[in-house]
Formats: sequence, structure tokens, C-alpha cells
Amino acid sequence: MMDTAAVFEPLLEPARYKGAWGGRGSGKSHFFGEKLIEDCMAEPGESGEGMRAVCIREVQKDLAQSSKLLIETKLRQMGLYDAQGFHVYKDVIQTPGDGLMIFKGMNDYTSESVKSLEGFKRAWWEEAQTATITSLNLLRPTIRAAASELWFSWNPRRRTDPVDVMLRGTEKPTGAVVVRANWRDNPWFTAELEQERQDCLRMQPEQYDHIWEGGYVTALSGAYFAKHLQTAKDDGRIGFFPADPMMTIRLFVDIGGTGARADAFALWAMQFIGREIRVVNYYESIGQPLDAHIAWCRAQGYTPERAQFWLPHDGATQDKVYDVSYESALRKAGYTVTVIPNQGRGAATQRIERARVLFPQIRFHEAPTEAGRAALGWYHEKRDEARGIGLGPDHDWSSHGSDAFGLGCLVWQEPQTMKPINYPKIGVV
Repeated sequence: MMDTAAVFEPLLEPARYKGAWGGRGSGKSHFFGEKLIEDCMAEPGESGEGMRAVCIREVQKDLAQSSKLLIETKLRQMGLYDAQGFHVYKDVIQTPGDGLMIFKGMNDYTSESVKSLEGFKRAWWEEAQTATITSLNLLRPTIRAAASELWFSWNPRRRTDPVDVMLRGTEKPTGAVVVRANWRDNPWFTAELEQERQDCLRMQPEQYDHIWEGGYVTALSGAYFAKHLQTAKDDGRIGFFPADPMMTIRLFVDIGGTGARADAFALWAMQFIGREIRVVNYYESIGQPLDAHIAWCRAQGYTPERAQFWLPHDGATQDKVYDVSYESALRKAGYTVTVIPNQGRGAATQRIERARVLFPQIRFHEAPTEAGRAALGWYHEKRDEARGIGLGPDHDWSSHGSDAFGLGCLVWQEPQTMKPINYPKIGVV
């Protein structure tokens, strides 16, 4: 029987789906590697038919990217050699009772070729955060032998990654057993790993939570706002900061469009309270008409009596489908609308630098702004690596929310300080 860290004990019992997620140094891969070997040893039983298992990654260009080396190392450490029924070959490992362990990239399978996995009783998906929904849908019904199990180990990236939706979402597969495992749960955590952890905390604080604690990626390395978001978290400026009911809600927009291939419509709800910029909500939608955005605003209580819109310069131009501008449509809905003039060349850089300057006075209402902060943390420079030069902001999924955020920072003005009034002194001659 293998030595098992307490955090993994729930995964020792039979279950159709097993998952372990968390950061580096937790021992997730070591646990599943040893458990797979142990299951292969137990499988022949009285019938003598060995276990068939597949170790999977989404993309596997060669065996160096697979779990095969880890399995081989575990076999040596456990003293399991040919006499015990394990035979290591170039591409596969034979297991007791003529069983078989193979190593594959899931993206190499088709709806026809995946049928070759029928009869397999174990499927271990390592680095499962990269799994696509197409690959998961191919695998899940294929591994269907009696007492078969599907295992997943991963370090989360985004809440919307298919494996997170499947095993950490509101609706999980029947009987799924999922544990969170981090470095502190590993009783065999080495001094070398501890040094790496401390170095990461010191040198890459914006990456630490994702790398070592299993948090979602909130700041891409080299992102424009990565360090600023981490500092805001450390300073307690990401927390419970709801809207002040007595203050105006300012809605800052980056305009998308209608149609499935349109850019995202992104909106930040902010309040300017003295020098404080309070960010209270975030909204993003793709391909929806303006009516849908207005409906969301009204559902949040952002009515024309309480909220005002700020649009980029293209808010005054006409929509290609509906032949009406966002500005005129919002005014017709009763809102006060301000269109910010085009800043010309370097507008994106102006927004970025203005946001960086103002970040120390920004507070985020945590839950409603999570998706928006993910965009800010990802927003980064496009680079020509060959020449080592930056090419300006990369236009991807994060740029729309980041542009709207920068627009809000451009609009903010330092509050005017009233000069003291020198009243005449009464009774003084």
C-alpha cells in the first residue's frame, strides 16, 4: 500500500470521476502516478486479465511531454520490475496480466479513432486545464467499462476552462470526488521546492497565487496592470466596496457590435468619491443589441435617474446594422451621455498610463468585478520576440474591458479644493 498524503485520501475509494487541483509542489501527479501503478497491480485478480490505462494530455507531440517518465521513476522507486509483471517499452508500459498503459495526446483522436480506448478502465488526464470541451466530450463516453474511472489533475487557469466547469462548477458528474491540494498539503515537500516558492513570492508576487496556491490566472506575466492588481489585493483594496446609494453611477463603455463575430461590449460601473475611484461592477457581452445592455443596467438599478454613460468617440457613429448611434439610442432611453473625443495616436498608451497613475486610489467591489479584473490582469503588450521590441497592446479578449477601464481613468479629475474664505472680524477696529 502506497503512502498517501491526507489530502488525497478521499481519492483512494472507487469513483467514476476523480479530480485534484491546486498549485505547484502539491504532489498531485505523484499521487495519481502511484495510484495508477497500484490499480494495475490489483487488477488481474482471479481472472488474470490486466488493466488497460491511458495517460492523456490535450497536446502531446512526443513522449517527453507525457507522464511516462514519471511512471517509470515510480516503478523503480517501488521496486517493480519484470518479475512483477511490468515491462517498459519505448512507447508503452506492459502491466501485470497482459495489461497495457499507453500515453496519448487527446487532440490526435477523432470520433472514430477514440473507439480504440473502449475497454480501458483508467484514463488519467494530466495538465487538464488545457483540455478542450471537444476532447472531453470524446473521452467521457468512451471510457465506459465496468468500474472504469476518469482522473484529472490540473492547476487552474480560468473559471471557464472546461475541466473547471465540469469538476468545480455548480453541476458535477454523479459521484465525482474532487480535492484541492497545494504545497502545504505535501508532507514530502522538499527544501528545494520551498526555496522556489519563496523566490516566486519575492520575485513574481503577481503570479504567486496561481503558481503555488492554485488560484485562477488574474495577472499574466508582463501584463500592464499585473503588479498594480497584486498591490491592490495586498493593500485590501479588493474587497467589499459596494456602490454608495447617494452617488452617481458612471458607466464607462467600450463599444462592441451586433452579430456573433462582433467585438465584445464591455462596461465598468464606477463612482468617484472624493479622490477614491470605486469600481463596483463589470459587464461584458458579445453580439447582443443595445437593448440587452440597457436591460442589464436597469436590472442592476442603473436607471437614468442614477447613472450616466461615457462612450468612446465611436459612440457617436452609427451602428452598421441598426443605423443608429449608441449615443442617440442611450439618450432616447433617458440617459445622460458624454462622448469622449478621439485621443488620436497613442490613445491606448494614454489610457494605460493614466490607469497606472490612478491605481493606488482605486478600490474594487470584489465579486461583481472578478471577470473585469481578469481582463485587466491579462491585458499585455504584443511583442516581436526576435527583435525584442514591443508593438503596443495585444488586441485580444482582454482589450475591450481594459479599454473601457482606461476610459474611466481618463475621465477622472482631481477634486477641486475650495479656498478658505476670510470673513471680516466683527468688533475689531
